[in-house]
Amino acid sequence: MLTVKTAVVTGAGRGIGKAIALTLAERGADVVVNYSSSREAAEETVREIEKKGRRALAVQADISKEEDCIRLFEQAMEAFGSVDILVNNSGITRDNLAVRMSEAEFDAVIDTNLKGAFFCMKQAGKIMMKKRSGRIISISSISGVKGNAGQIHYCAAKAGVIGMTKCLAKELASRGVTVNAVAPGYIDTDMTAVLPQKIKESVLAQIPLGRMGTPEDIARAVAFLASDDGSYITGQVIQVDGGMGIG
Repeated sequence: MLTVKTAVVTGAGRGIGKAIALTLAERGADVVVNYSSSREAAEETVREIEKKGRRALAVQADISKEEDCIRLFEQAMEAFGSVDILVNNSGITRDNLAVRMSEAEFDAVIDTNLKGAFFCMKQAGKIMMKKRSGRIISISSISGVKGNAGQIHYCAAKAGVIGMTKCLAKELASRGVTVNAVAPGYIDTDMTAVLPQKIKESVLAQIPLGRMGTPEDIARAVAFLASDDGSYITGQVIQVDGGMGIG
């Protein structure tokens, strides 16, 4: 259980982030629901958490900007007095072939998916080092492990998240803070729902378990790493991909 714990979940208004926020609340945590632009979606997540008997707060912050990340954690501390769990979930895509990709497209994905995760790790790390405990969990991707055509910036960012996870795990281990990553495979979300059927069939053919994952599959892995059951795991990447990353 995560009772008397406070979690900050970035990009928690919908999809995987929302599932993570709700699952952590079900396990007993209070949750800071970060969002960039979808205030209505974030407030709906807050209402659902409150129905579960936990406290929640929606905080707007563009995590690609360090000053916004600082404010996010300041508001979390003011509201709840502690940050025990950070889940770096926010991410964007701007798919394009490398030879056609603009610098602006590349930078937008790196700024949110990599630098944003770093800024949040930095703020959470400062808090957790002082209290000598904490969990930092970042959502990477199977694309960061295997690569994927049309996503050179996304793959670089998600591979970078894995590198930062391993580095920070070594830096914070002596302070009782664990740092891990979860690498989702093909997950059934609003983003994947709009893909053409032929692409979906092609991807499904690569998954040994023969189905798409759900946001809840990812959320349960995160909740495990955030719990006492995951206390001896650090610097690791858990692939939740139905076997897609085998070999």
